[in-house]
Amino acid sequence: MRVDLFDFDLPAENIALRPASPRDSARLLLVPGDGAMEDRIVRDLPSLLRAGDVLVFNDTRVIPAQLEGMRGEARIGATLHKRLGLRQWQAFLRNAKRVRDGDRIDFGAGVTAIAGPRDDDGGVTLDFEGEEPVEILLERAGRMPLPPYIASKRATDERDRSDYQTMFAREDGAVAAPTAALHFTPDLTAALAQAGVLTETLTLHVGAGTFLPVKADDTDDHRMHAEWGRIDQDTADRLNAARAAGGRIIAVGTTSLRLLESATGQDGVIRPFADETRIFITPGYRFRAIDGLMTNFHLPKSTLFMLVSALMGRDRMQQVYAHAIATGYRFYSYGDSSLLLPER
Repeated sequence: MRVDLFDFDLPAENIALRPASPRDSARLLLVPGDGAMEDRIVRDLPSLLRAGDVLVFNDTRVIPAQLEGMRGEARIGATLHKRLGLRQWQAFLRNAKRVRDGDRIDFGAGVTAIAGPRDDDGGVTLDFEGEEPVEILLERAGRMPLPPYIASKRATDERDRSDYQTMFAREDGAVAAPTAALHFTPDLTAALAQAGVLTETLTLHVGAGTFLPVKADDTDDHRMHAEWGRIDQDTADRLNAARAAGGRIIAVGTTSLRLLESATGQDGVIRPFADETRIFITPGYRFRAIDGLMTNFHLPKSTLFMLVSALMGRDRMQQVYAHAIATGYRFYSYGDSSLLLPER
């Protein structure tokens, strides 16, 4: 499909630079498969779901994966996006043309790395020197990796260390937050449990590739970035049982959705999974694992807008986004949310 079919105009004032406070006060656009949209707030979720439904969260934790350093006199920026080994990461570099295989980059605070060869995704391998765990080095020298559409408008600050982390975060490894879950609070999850809504967690380490633009003119020519994920046997069994009992599987975020779909066979059975996925979902895809999606509002011509268009229909999502823009919904990572419930 032509990538320009997924374009739309987004005014700059619709881009959120800070999250709503409290988190569950963010706006929520309820979008059924057929019928009128409803303007709600995230705190309304318990009344919008049914007892037996399952919300599936991503428990990945964002690491401070952005580094600023020097290679000689050249200033180099690095965003780590994929662990290769105990001390080795793939990274996207800013000013990469000034870095060659074997060069040492000094990131300050005693953190140095040796640049290796370039990879197929356009990144560079970094081998961190010393014996301290890389996570300790990042806590000392790194910054939270805010998306480009926020970082280009303001500096990252200490507040982002908590704002850009979900309440479910426990597995270190993401360089971007699973932002749909940023809206949840302990009070909201307690209200959901009281309403009989179940919750499950899985792990998908979100990579910086999620922010890469689609440069191809046709979706067939786009190469999706790889991300590592895991669903254990017990979680898969509980999800299958809930669906068999009539409950709906609602992915909280496109990361949860992509991992669930990667782990599900043509028979609709969710299986254990521990591997990389490059799943690229566009209109025409037949969903096997999920019955709905809670997600924020995405960039024009992005793989994520293509995904929601596959779930709800491209024309429907163009209408949804036009309504969201016209009525002042806040977009992207720190923005408002939507609940997409297609006809089964």
